[in-house]
Amino acid sequence: MLEDSKKMAKLVIEALEDKKAEDIKIIDISGVSVLADYFIIANGTNTNQVQAMIDNVEETLGKAGYTPKQIEGYNTANWVLMDYTDVIVHVFDKENRLFYDLERIWRDGREVSKDDIK
Repeated sequence: MLEDSKKMAKLVIEALEDKKAEDIKIIDISGVSVLADYFIIANGTNTNQVQAMIDNVEETLGKAGYTPKQIEGYNTANWVLMDYTDVIVHVFDKENRLFYDLERIWRDGREVSKDDIK
């Protein structure tokens, strides 16, 4: 299961980087939660960029055969959550990322580098 999650996380990171996502963080939560294996957190600079990042993640994972269980927050684009069961993607605008501070909330998880995923 974790190997498939790793493959999915790699695709998410590439899709986010392709749309110039800022400050991508990967948190391995498999040891502290049954929700998922990875949280991937990133932010964009404006609504259009956040939506473009989400669109690109959805398209990239769709081509690889993954469909989201749920996507929330797309229209407002200040916090978009994409639930792919084993990988949960959070894309924020800058202000909301600072406000919600998921990295602090999930600090019991292990932060993983992009190199570890790739």
